[in-house]
Amino acid sequence: MKRRVSIFGATGSIGQSTIDLIARAPEAYDVVALTGGQNIAQLARDAIALKADIAVTADEARLGELRDALAGRDVEAAAGREALLEAAARPADWVMSAIVGAAGLEPGLEALKHGSTLALANKESLVTAGRLLMDTAKQHGARILPVDSEHSAVFQALVGEDISSVERVIITASGGAFRDWPLEKLHEATVAAASTHPNWNMGQRITIDSATMFNKALELIETHEFFGVPSDKIEALVHSQSLIHAMVGYQDGALMAHVGPHDMRHAIGYALHWPKRAHLPVERLDFAKIGQFDFKAVEHARYPAIRMAHDVMERGGLAGAVFNAAKEVALDVFIAEQISFVQMAVLVEGVLDRLLPDSGLINATMSLDNVRAADHIGRKTALELASKLAQP
Repeated sequence: MKRRVSIFGATGSIGQSTIDLIARAPEAYDVVALTGGQNIAQLARDAIALKADIAVTADEARLGELRDALAGRDVEAAAGREALLEAAARPADWVMSAIVGAAGLEPGLEALKHGSTLALANKESLVTAGRLLMDTAKQHGARILPVDSEHSAVFQALVGEDISSVERVIITASGGAFRDWPLEKLHEATVAAASTHPNWNMGQRITIDSATMFNKALELIETHEFFGVPSDKIEALVHSQSLIHAMVGYQDGALMAHVGPHDMRHAIGYALHWPKRAHLPVERLDFAKIGQFDFKAVEHARYPAIRMAHDVMERGGLAGAVFNAAKEVALDVFIAEQISFVQMAVLVEGVLDRLLPDSGLINATMSLDNVRAADHIGRKTALELASKLAQP
């Protein structure tokens, strides 16, 4: 019997890697929905090739273009937020959540409400509304499987283990584009330079987040929310080769490391075939050629986002929603060249300093409306501070 699958964020790097795996075994899957943003041509090509029931673009203004691209094909076209939610509500056994940013939260929640297994690549869902996401899955008998390479690594290292015996979780980081730059040069970092990753081939936003290590800050918070591990047991470690994705340390001193190539099809494939393992078209590592693994401690002066992440975890509540909103605005204005590379951290910390002392944000009920409200106030405050930073 074929499995029904949907891919949200199909035109991004995670979505394309997912499609690569599914297209290798078309006899095993019925594709229900594919969604994307601006790349209408790619969305239409994939929807036709995979014989999807529906293709949805988040941009309502591009609906006509999508319809034209699908003309004469047996694929429904739709656009906008309501169409995304309707697609997420369609019966599916397995749903890839790879929409970038806070926009991925609602479709993920909708899929969980219908009992789907949610393969979660959208970091922001757990960061902004972790408890809401996990509670929704439990309430509807759904399951969440991690797709970030780091969290897939932790998930695999925990197989057969008791979470209460975990002493530490180490999330590795490449260090990004500027890991070897002198600190005094970081204020000169350009958007173009920050958009080039030394190890991974990813989209611009996640690549820049790697350079600031804001992506790793989000992953630390994800670890806390998904696995229930307290902040003081979660560490970040710079590992320039990006071959060890995470390590789990146990109370007997054992340390389980997950090692694999930097190819997202491994984590995607693990989630796609879980609880079984299937053959995947990824590189097999040659340890003799690798020779050694390199590590170094995170410099908080270089990566202040890591310190902020621990503060957010300690505060709890809607702190994650505020943090993510500020981070997204900081990234927007840096890409627009309105603030410098180092000012992104200054901006986010300024928002946290202004908003997190408000106990209302920490003690508020975790609901979708409250997450949206925290996101809104976080973005508004970040834009206000950005305008001040941008002044000469």
